Amino acid sequence: MNITRLQFEGYRNLKDNFILPKNGINVIHGDNAQGKTNLLEALWLFNGSRSFRGSKDNELIGFGRDFARLTIMFTSAQRDQTAEIIITNGKKIVTLNGVEKSSASELSGSICSVIFTPDHLSLVKEGPAERRKFIDNAIVQIKPSYYSLLNRYNQTLSQRNALLKEIYYKKELLDTLSIWDEHLSQLGAAITEQRLKYFDMLCESAKKYHSGLSSENEDLKMEYAFSYDYDGEHDVQKIKSAMLDKLTKNREEDLQNRVTSCGVHRDDIDIFINEKKTRIYGSQGQQRSVVLSLKLAEAEILKETIDEEPIILLDDVLSELDSARQRYLLNNINNRQVFITCCDPSNVAKLSDGKVFMVKGGVVKKQGK
Repeated sequence: MNITRLQFEGYRNLKDNFILPKNGINVIHGDNAQGKTNLLEALWLFNGSRSFRGSKDNELIGFGRDFARLTIMFTSAQRDQTAEIIITNGKKIVTLNGVEKSSASELSGSICSVIFTPDHLSLVKEGPAERRKFIDNAIVQIKPSYYSLLNRYNQTLSQRNALLKEIYYKKELLDTLSIWDEHLSQLGAAITEQRLKYFDMLCESAKKYHSGLSSENEDLKMEYAFSYDYDGEHDVQKIKSAMLDKLTKNREEDLQNRVTSCGVHRDDIDIFINEKKTRIYGSQGQQRSVVLSLKLAEAEILKETIDEEPIILLDDVLSELDSARQRYLLNNINNRQVFITCCDPSNVAKLSDGKVFMVKGGVVKKQGK
């Protein structure tokens, strides 16, 4: 997958223009608040997703403009294609190869990308929910039916929690709790099996990337942390039995706290560098390297699944990385199309082969040849 042209009109602060990116590394540099991230955001929208900043559609339209138009030309499935997004107040018009789509989500699968932003550092720094969200979202990209499975689990979990609260006032409902335990553990086992399959691939790939980033000085290790006693075997029935057993043992605790204390909604991923927990002992650069390794691994797994190289978008990724890690990132993942934003122009000098764009006041200019 390769974007050959991005045209933008009335988008954010960007002045109407177009760029012709390279099928390799593209560095976008400039001072803060000039529009670098706006370019990445424009590319990300063609993934079929909303803005990674959480912005509403009408916030994407430039001041004083009536609409925003984004157009890309790209190669995918061994043919040249075109996609366009027009954003007006209250409406978004999306077309793929001249055919209008009912929503932007229909672009998903035609254009695939993986993004890193500084907010993704929460994968290491914050609690388990961020790590569960990362792995679940990654699985949904390659297996959309997984989303429905998650929804069914969460609905069942909400119903069990509601029952725990109701039993406090109506003791006769206690006998019905086992029904929900059975259903919750069955759905949870199906989710866990999918997570473990993906997690095995993620560990292998992320370990490789982190070794490269650290000049082979650091060993990245990850462990799936269950909220119940289990050895990690990929067996749905064994997973279900282990989860059901823990739900039964924790019943008194759950009734007292009126919340479900174990299940896939309480699982975690432990991350270590050289046997030390990264969240506690890792430096800023190490934590950033871990998240970057996870994102590059996500892209590699996606490529193996869809047989297309996804586009990689890296926003402000070079800060807090030492010079060796910066050089590795700029010069060792050029077998796919990558867009990297940075503030420090000296980073451009570390690029051995690629294309450079400078953004100032919303004006995008190509630099060099």
